[in-house]
Formats: sequence, C-alpha cells, structure tokens
Amino acid sequence: MIIKKFTGKTEEDAVEAARKELGSGIVIMNVKTVKNKGLAALFRPRQMEVTVALEEESDTVQVGQREIGSRSARGAALEEGQRISGGGEGRLSGRDREAAAEDRESIERKLDNLQNLLVSRFQQSEAERRELQEEDGEGYSEEEPQEETPEEREEVNEQQRFLKLLYNTMLDSEIDEKYANQIVDEIDVGGQSNLPFDYILANVYQKMILKFGRADGIPEAEGSPRIVIFMGPTGVGKTTTIAKIASNYVVEEKKKVALLTADTYRISAVDQLRTYANILEVPFRVIYSEEEVRTAIGEFADFDYIFIDTAGHSHQNEEQLEHMRKMLEAVAQAGESQAFLVLSATTKYRDLLRIVSCYREIADFQLIFTKLDETEVLGNLLNLKLYADTPIAYVTYGQNVPNDIERFNPQKTVKQILSNKQERNS
Repeated sequence: MIIKKFTGKTEEDAVEAARKELGSGIVIMNVKTVKNKGLAALFRPRQMEVTVALEEESDTVQVGQREIGSRSARGAALEEGQRISGGGEGRLSGRDREAAAEDRESIERKLDNLQNLLVSRFQQSEAERRELQEEDGEGYSEEEPQEETPEEREEVNEQQRFLKLLYNTMLDSEIDEKYANQIVDEIDVGGQSNLPFDYILANVYQKMILKFGRADGIPEAEGSPRIVIFMGPTGVGKTTTIAKIASNYVVEEKKKVALLTADTYRISAVDQLRTYANILEVPFRVIYSEEEVRTAIGEFADFDYIFIDTAGHSHQNEEQLEHMRKMLEAVAQAGESQAFLVLSATTKYRDLLRIVSCYREIADFQLIFTKLDETEVLGNLLNLKLYADTPIAYVTYGQNVPNDIERFNPQKTVKQILSNKQERNS
C-alpha cells in the first residue's frame, strides 16, 4: 500500500493533487490543518494536509474477497441512512450527490480501522468472559441450569454482544443513555441474528452522523454586512474564538471585518479583542447600549462581516439574560444577523442542559464547542445537538490564533466517539 501526504490551500486542492499523482483510486485517510509557526502565521494562508492511501495490485487481491462479501451490506446501511435523513439523492445538492457517490467506498474503507479496534475489543471481552466462567464453574450458580438451552444461546449471540459493546462505548463517551438507546434501537437487523459486524458498525456510524447533521456556519455576506453575535458563559473562550474566525475571513478570504465588544464587565476581554483587532488591522469598537450597537453597525454598513463579543455571565442571572435579549433585538433590527452559543466541552452535562435551556428562551442559535483538547470524551456534543435541536458549527481545540479551530466534522467526531479516543491535530 502507498501512503502519501499532500498539501493545498483547501482540502479539495490537496485531494486533486493526490489524484493527479496517484489516480482516482486513492482513499482519504486523514485531513488536517497545517499550523504555521510564530506571529507571522496570522498573515500566512493556512495549508490543508491530506493523507491518502493507494492499494497496490497485490493488496487489492488480498482484501478483495473480504470486501466483496461486506460491501453490499455496508452500502445498504449507508443508503438506508440517506433515506432516513429525509431526502435521499433527489434532495441533495449537485456537489453533495457527487461527494456521496465518490466517497461511499472511501467511507467503507475508513470504517475498517474502527471496526478492527471494536472487534479486537469485543474478542478481548469475550476472552475475559470465558475466563471468568472457567474460574466460576462456567459462570453458573447452584440454582442455575448447567447447560444453556438453544433459545438462551440465541438470545445472547455474538451480534447482540457486539451491539452491547457499541452501546457501552457510547456510554463511556458520555452519550446520554436515552440517545444511546435510540441509536441501538434504530439498527435494522431484520430479525437476523448473524449479520456481519461491519454492517452493524456502518449502520451505527451512519445513524450517528445523521443525528449530528450539518451546520450552515456563517453564510456568505451579500450586499450588506452579516452581523454575527457570540454569547455564552464566562470562561468558555468566546473572545479567542471570535479572533480565530475573524482571522480566517481577513487573512484568507480577504473580507472586510469589524469587531465590536459589549463585554464591558472585563477590561481584560476588551484589551484582548482590541489587540487582535490591531494585529489584523480591522476596526474595533466598545459598545455600551443597544443604541450604540445600531450606530456602530450603521458605521460599518459597507463591511462584509461584523462580529460582536458579549459579556459572559451566569445563565441563572435573569437581569443579564434580559439585557442580552434586548441586545439581540437591536442587532436583528440593524441587519442580517445570527447568533452562536459558545460552550466548553469540559462543562458538566447537567450544567450544559441548563445553559442551553436559558439561552434558547432568548434566541435561535448554532453551537460552537471549545476546549476539545481538554477532554477525552465527546458524547456531550451529540447530547447537546439532540437536546437543543440546533447544529454544531465549529469546534476549537487550543488557544492558538488563527489555528486550533475547524468546521464541525460529524464523521471525524463519530469515529472519535466510537473508538473512545481523541484524534489530535499535530
């Protein structure tokens, strides 16, 4: 097998370079942002690095027979996932249809490593179970029968144990039990008890991706500035997140961006955002009232984007929530706007639910999760996506500006959840 890395300004550019050199049969193994070093990195376009693999003829012969038997089942699971999403091929955009057609086999191959990990874990747990049975006299008490009936053996077959392993893996990743049950209950086994593990895994994988869905992020500004307001509790990294997103639009997209802050409670937050504004050479304003918001937005009417930082506060403070509501109303009256609720992936699940419930009363929003580098479990991302019924747009995993941020990737996140480990960007 040939494994090589290619870089480009975008993921598409890197993949195209790989295809030109190695052909259309490549398999995309990993995609990451290449970090530039030093302060000058703020002004350098980021590079995307794509790791691809190409099976040589001898490799294809070795794995061909194995894939033939499982491809139809996995393809069926993926097609079923598209059907469940509510539209199938007919409702996808032209780009999405092309991507789905090109990536179907690639997705199947990407599942192989994850499947091998889960199967290995399953076999290990089976070995431990048999060892315990031997130590305890085959695991039976005096009251239990010495032999299982055929019905009992059928009830506890390998398929069910594998599903149980997937279920426990989701719980280990701190997915809420009710959501884990939903996913397992939706697996279509059709009354069969001998489905291959790869079919079951592909089914779970696809259903979880569908539950995450896709986020629109920040739409293209057309004619008037797109006003984006960032809100959330204290200490989740709103200001740093704004700087990362603004850097992308200024340095890479060459857009006109203005930064405003309503966080007048913390002098350090004002100074921090002012520093980023100076580095990026974009205008910066401190706003104290709804009227000043409208005035500032009018002043930057010829800009592409206006990003507004807000004060972090307790979600239980009704007075501050009411002030936030008035700020949002003023922003909405001033032009096209949208809101992001910024949350830390390290916050307790119960607290996250309360935060989302409070903010949901004052605004519609998309989610941004920060501090993924400070936790080993990502189940709360799925929990909050399903609880709030709103997309996750971005995730961050460090303090480096403009790096350590990316558009939310459902496929990558689901693989991390099911493998129960984080994939770090190096």
